[in-house]
Amino acid sequence: MSDAPPPADLDLRLVRYFTVVAERRHFGRGAADLRVAQPSLSRQIRRLEAQLGARLLDRTPQGTRLTEAGEVFLPRAKALLRSAAQAAAATRAAAQPSRVTIGYTAGLIVTPAVRRLRRQHPDADVQTLHLEWNEPRAALLDHRVDAVVTRLPLRTEGLHVTILYDEPRVLLVPVDHRLAGKESVALDDIAGEPIPRLPDPMWNAYWRIDPRPDGSPAPDGPLVEAYEDKTELIAAGQAVAIIPGGVPAGSLRPDLTTIPLHGVEPSHVVLATRAGDRSRLVAAFRRSARDCLTGPGPAERASGSPAPSRD
Repeated sequence: MSDAPPPADLDLRLVRYFTVVAERRHFGRGAADLRVAQPSLSRQIRRLEAQLGARLLDRTPQGTRLTEAGEVFLPRAKALLRSAAQAAAATRAAAQPSRVTIGYTAGLIVTPAVRRLRRQHPDADVQTLHLEWNEPRAALLDHRVDAVVTRLPLRTEGLHVTILYDEPRVLLVPVDHRLAGKESVALDDIAGEPIPRLPDPMWNAYWRIDPRPDGSPAPDGPLVEAYEDKTELIAAGQAVAIIPGGVPAGSLRPDLTTIPLHGVEPSHVVLATRAGDRSRLVAAFRRSARDCLTGPGPAERASGSPAPSRD
């Protein structure tokens, strides 16, 4: 007979309540996020603490802080919720083999490949979902999407990644910048120009070309997360940025312009899926993406129109 203790009977709803309060460090703000009454939230947290046999949170005049037990439980609670979500998604996927969700990030057009998939599989429920630049890997592993068209760099552990096409990298500047209107520029031309920093180390190094080929660091710029904040900084003359050349000209603000950037490697547009995913629809979309998503040509980039399908 096993001496192992019986499994803990944890209510996942209570676990989620705890993670929200722990992240917000405040019962009132946590209650607002969860849309529950604060007294009710306090009772639910006490129920979870009773189930665990440990106090997780202490109230202070400044808000709420984690106890030592809470610090230990928080990462495990997040992993537990993530695992539960993945289990539910995988189960739904097995029960609904004719459903697939295609993700894509800013400036990338998946329509030709999605339309072909729908024509080839009229019985399938094919959905699309826009993702922020830093979401693709998590969205795949959490089963929010089944395939993503995005750009490198990307952490590839647990993923299957196929390069679809290359894009030149270009310099984004305000229309009144000293370099605006030039046929092309090189890194030496922007050696002293600040470039916004990104919170992701891989993206920060890649899109700032940091360090530069001669080993020198890229000039620091403000830290930004949202694309709109970056374009506002550039339009205000506080920075320049290196961006994919495939971003349609028609999608840029009228006070910004791009210049071809020579002497740097192009960026890569890729299709990413979960490693080992044997879904027939994922396999079909992979074929469709390779055939249909070949990148916009010069005329399409200038006009802002998508490249036509080769279907």
